[in-house]
Amino acid sequence: MITRYDLPQDQIPKTWYNILPDLPEPLPTPMDETGRSMEILKQVLPSKVLEYEFSQERYPKIPEEILDRYMQIGRPTPLIRARKLEDYLGNTVKIFLKMESHTYTGSHKINSALAHVYFAKEEGANFVSTETGAGQWGAAVSLAAALFKVKAHVFMVRTSYFAKPYRRYLMQMYRADVHPSPSEFTPYGRELLEKDPNNPGSLGIAITDAVRFALENRGKYVVGSVVNSDIMFKTIAGQEAKVQMEMAGENPDYIIGVVGGGSNYAALAYPFLGDELRSGKIRRKYIASGSLEVPKMTQGVYRYDYPDSGKVLPQLKMYTIGSQFIPPPVYAGGLRYHAVAPTLSLLMNKGIVESRDYDQDTAFKWARIFSEVEGWVPAPETSHALPIIKEIADQAREEGEKKTVLVSFSGHGLLDLGNYAEVLGFK
Repeated sequence: MITRYDLPQDQIPKTWYNILPDLPEPLPTPMDETGRSMEILKQVLPSKVLEYEFSQERYPKIPEEILDRYMQIGRPTPLIRARKLEDYLGNTVKIFLKMESHTYTGSHKINSALAHVYFAKEEGANFVSTETGAGQWGAAVSLAAALFKVKAHVFMVRTSYFAKPYRRYLMQMYRADVHPSPSEFTPYGRELLEKDPNNPGSLGIAITDAVRFALENRGKYVVGSVVNSDIMFKTIAGQEAKVQMEMAGENPDYIIGVVGGGSNYAALAYPFLGDELRSGKIRRKYIASGSLEVPKMTQGVYRYDYPDSGKVLPQLKMYTIGSQFIPPPVYAGGLRYHAVAPTLSLLMNKGIVESRDYDQDTAFKWARIFSEVEGWVPAPETSHALPIIKEIADQAREEGEKKTVLVSFSGHGLLDLGNYAEVLGFK
């Protein structure tokens, strides 16, 4: 029986998808209380990225240089039917996984990293800087910088810097400089370390470090999630999945995935959701999950907040638990961000996208079940989507109607086995 659907490279999508023109209402504009934040943004972001951030063009063309690198790093990625997991759950659901774990860095992050770095190079940037939590985004930017021959500086959340050394080694293999954050390289980082030398860091702090470093040293900052342009660059995954689901002869009833900042889930869901928004009728259920230890979706407030802890960037309207939030050192580092992407937040606020949060123990137990049954070890972040499948399967059993589920499989967990071992009690 067929379990894998591959899209030939000559059929790779030639455009990205921008959801802005299809939103049910205009996205709230950024707020610049200081009068300086937008100017800083104009200085540190590549101008083309900033242009895309507010563009109403629905399907912008992907530059040939980026398409070439997409194919180099493993695109199109496969769509996998998880038939053994279906059996385990009683065959009440059909489960399809969009396997972003098959890219060279093992996650979806490379899809936008290539675009950001390309546009930075086009402007002659001396280097690019960015933040990273679990290290997936840092690895992606490091590879993109290597492929486009640009220097990369990565500010890694301090607790992850020491807890995930192999991700750091991967970045260094691509010749990136990796700095624990809070960092000695910026005034803001030094100030925090003076107050608390053991500050574990947060993505909000690392963003401020990366932006300040780019601003003070004439580099360009590349943003790894949350903003519309980054989500748009990643929608190549969702557009591939649309064709692959047609190849499989299936139309998903549910589209699910996890949210750190929101780009992974939105990248898969938006190309499908855009069609439904334009038709005026939404048939599918869209469900996003996150970490209960960082409960921004289920306990956050929809309001204006800073994307970074140092309050350098303009405020965005989004679900947030506060830019000063210091998360516990959970192993699903990619889920530790304090807020949800503005476009996704708006859709959640309108009731179009539902949310769930699961504690780490529950998610990791499902990761082990998935590994035993399907054979592929999911990223700790991805594991937080698996309990949703059980929920859907149980509901389908009660209703007596089989459902089709499309899952954003954001990455593999092969560099996270030490974290799994500690939580699951391996010896």
